[in-house]
Amino acid sequence: MTVDPYKGKWSTLSNTTLGMLMATIDASIVLISLPDIFRGIQLDPLTPGNTSYFLWLLMGYMLVTAVLVVSFGRLGDIVGRVRMYNMGFAIFTVFSILLSVTWLHGTGAALFMIVMRLMQGVGGAFIMANTSAILTDAFPPNQRGLALGTNMVAAIAGSFIGLVLGGILAPINWRLVFWVSVPVGIVGTVWGVINLKEKGVRNPAKIDWLGNAAFAIGLIALLVGIVYGIEPYEGHAMGWTNPWVLVSLVGGVSTLGLFVWIETKVPAPMFRISLFKIRTFAAGNVASLMAALGRGGLMFILIIWLQGIWLPSHGYSFAQTPLWAGIFMLPLTGGFLVAGPLSGYLSDRFGARPFATGGMLAAALSFGLLELLPIGFSYIWFAVLIFINGLSMGLFASPNRAAIMNAVPPDQRGQSSGMGATIMNSAMVLSIGIFFTLIIVGLSADLPTTLYQGLTAHGVSAAAARRVADLPPTSSVFSAFLGYNPVQSMLAPTGVLAHLKPSEAAFLTGRSFFPKLIAVPFGHGLHEALDFALTACLVAAAASAMLGKQYFYQAPPQPRPAEVTEQELVTAGAGTAGAGDQVRR
Repeated sequence: MTVDPYKGKWSTLSNTTLGMLMATIDASIVLISLPDIFRGIQLDPLTPGNTSYFLWLLMGYMLVTAVLVVSFGRLGDIVGRVRMYNMGFAIFTVFSILLSVTWLHGTGAALFMIVMRLMQGVGGAFIMANTSAILTDAFPPNQRGLALGTNMVAAIAGSFIGLVLGGILAPINWRLVFWVSVPVGIVGTVWGVINLKEKGVRNPAKIDWLGNAAFAIGLIALLVGIVYGIEPYEGHAMGWTNPWVLVSLVGGVSTLGLFVWIETKVPAPMFRISLFKIRTFAAGNVASLMAALGRGGLMFILIIWLQGIWLPSHGYSFAQTPLWAGIFMLPLTGGFLVAGPLSGYLSDRFGARPFATGGMLAAALSFGLLELLPIGFSYIWFAVLIFINGLSMGLFASPNRAAIMNAVPPDQRGQSSGMGATIMNSAMVLSIGIFFTLIIVGLSADLPTTLYQGLTAHGVSAAAARRVADLPPTSSVFSAFLGYNPVQSMLAPTGVLAHLKPSEAAFLTGRSFFPKLIAVPFGHGLHEALDFALTACLVAAAASAMLGKQYFYQAPPQPRPAEVTEQELVTAGAGTAGAGDQVRR
């Protein structure tokens, strides 16, 4: 009697999808909840010297997961993917609890939460690193597109669901932002231990300590450089001229180059560079990188557009904008949810190339159409275009991931899964840096002059207006992003508001002054950012066109008992990159 090697696959999909959803929701839920968190710990994130706390709480989680997922994926290949995945669920849950019971205040609380947030990222990295590999082991080749598509949609949609969830929970109590993960984490951990079974091919080997160290140091240096590059520096709008930022960026890139050399020399590398000799693996990861660069900063830019301009000018107070920005961006999530599983299902039958390529071309078109919208757009057209964008990204993501995972040897699926997660998370940080820089460059050209003229026209003295106008544009953008009133945040430290006529003070801090002031300068940077996203998607489309026809990795045939099925031969063989033939469909 032949045992079904794929028994329990749907339960596996349910558990891993829950894990990815939890991990990605938690990456974005803090983004929308930061104002309430900082109010709760009694710290002003806009005070000079406190900006770094804000940035590390926002981006530290993404940085840790980006750095660790490849190492944890390789560790899963060695000691077992399910074991690593379950450990990740448990770690994530423990540090969610610790985040929610923060008892400190001020800078001490911020530092404590940053450390706990980084450790929570360790748990998220265990989950992200092994999910795709577990699903590839659990499903037959002709159903992997559907399974990975469902999981990818959960990963991408989770980042948008987190915005709405954070906007609802944080005003009630900021601790709920972290408590919400606890019951999910407990259920997921217990369920995983009881239900998930190791089905993957293990590849016992020594840990590549040198390669792991070089990769971690290089990627940390690169991503930390990006984080501090978007902070003001000695009178400059941004920190790209900061010598330490330049050293960090150059050193990071150089160390990653050293990592590539190390991996070609050690006997048991952390990541087999030879996997890039597989055309589908190489083309799929290039496409994934460019798509993530185009998509990663999109959420950041749309939130600033909505919170800083559109929502206040349509009657919403600045304090309300974080929640409503998440709600008004739901069509983007809807597009992902519709296209992801469907394109994965269809790619199982017709191959990944047409869906991945078509998705990126459609995404490029949606970015081009977004450029045609006026800053004070009609919401119906905005909703239609971001829905198309979400649909396009969902159309691409599932087939692309399935094609990559189907192309690699079974004993190297963990490191392949980890590399995919690293690309997505690193590109998110890099994309935010690129998009934010383009927006600030656009603002820097015109905002100081328009701000000075607007303030002096409403009773602010020339000297005070000049001091405010000379502030880096980053301060006003961060204010709008965090749900603070930007003009009030800039004028309050000067004491100017107390000396103005009540009508003038009310107008300057009202809902129309700042949106009108920033609209034109913001539009310049927005067009540059959308041009970048459009170009990235076209490059991703070109890479997707090189995926080739649909095929699955097959190891060289080995003598097997007669009762073993042909399907097992296709999926269970172990090998090294480039070994064996491909089964084409």
